[in-house]
Amino acid sequence: MLEVIRQGQIGGGESHLADLIELMDKTDYEPVCLSFTDGEMMNRLRVNGVKCYIIKTTKPFNVSIQRRIIQIIKDESVTIIHAHGTRAASNVLYPSRHLGLPLVYTVHGWSFHDDQGKLTYTLRRWSEKLICHYATRVICVSEGNAETGRKAFGLKNPIVIKNGVNLNTFNRDKKSPLQRSDFGFSDSDFVVGFIARCTKQKAPLDYLEAVRLAHQSVSSVKGMFIGEGDMDTEVDKYISAYQMESYVYRSPFRTDVADILPLIDVYCLPSIWEGLSIGLLEAMASGCAIIATPTDGTQEIIRDEQNGLIVPFNSPNKTCDAILRLVNDEKLRNRCRQNAVCLVAEQFNAQRVADAVVDIYKNIFYNDNQ
Repeated sequence: MLEVIRQGQIGGGESHLADLIELMDKTDYEPVCLSFTDGEMMNRLRVNGVKCYIIKTTKPFNVSIQRRIIQIIKDESVTIIHAHGTRAASNVLYPSRHLGLPLVYTVHGWSFHDDQGKLTYTLRRWSEKLICHYATRVICVSEGNAETGRKAFGLKNPIVIKNGVNLNTFNRDKKSPLQRSDFGFSDSDFVVGFIARCTKQKAPLDYLEAVRLAHQSVSSVKGMFIGEGDMDTEVDKYISAYQMESYVYRSPFRTDVADILPLIDVYCLPSIWEGLSIGLLEAMASGCAIIATPTDGTQEIIRDEQNGLIVPFNSPNKTCDAILRLVNDEKLRNRCRQNAVCLVAEQFNAQRVADAVVDIYKNIFYNDNQ
């Protein structure tokens, strides 16, 4: 199995892939990983004995790297290619066709969405249609993603396998070796966390504005911002402009997120779009109260005021109001946390995901060899 992903840093799709490789039944399948950047996820896989290849590129449909990908496939005697995300799929589409190998494509959120310009939207929708047309199987991580594909370009026969989390790592009973004081917080502070890529998709400035407004109203509200990306400069300028350094902890990616989540009260994800956020599920499993926007995957699992609070897109004021509700309503906060923990434990175990994906591999392999 050649498992392909766009980057080797830790993120939602990357955590999904790492868990898949670690938890899959390797009796009949040997995973090899290809990433287009190096990073902590790749280090994690190497430690576990997984062979990893790095071909550095940030471009989709990169013609210049096709020969190298084909050589890796030949050297490793790859039987099935599994691409995680659009950019990864775009760069292994030709090799899979050229070598006559089945391609499994997992959609972690479509690359086209409504806030894009007409040309960008059209090109990305066409690219997704092309990839899905030639993929042997298309896996969507939410029913909403599958329906979007059907409406946008007639996606046929998608398989919905909702994301899961490793409950051995992320759970409410986890004893963290860290202390709030390590991040400059006290036990009486109300900590609102943002742990995600620092990109337009995740709307980090909406999070910061909400925390700033909530802190003005209740001084114990503090922020924990962990992540990095192409909006790093904008985020740093925003924090500096509003002098938020005294109540917002800012850090790039960390590998100890499972130890950090038990220290925060609320996990806030004001994304513009999502497939089904792994980070959201990890926070739910860890017992955090949730504030999130109604993206495809999120609205399928968050029931407003039951296991989290749903806020409108691009609405820092409403997000601030949700933070203050959770500060002032302990009963609501505890209900959301308890219900979130139960839901993830019952329906979103990463082992279930790994087993379902391996079943797809088996179906492809045995059908091709009959």
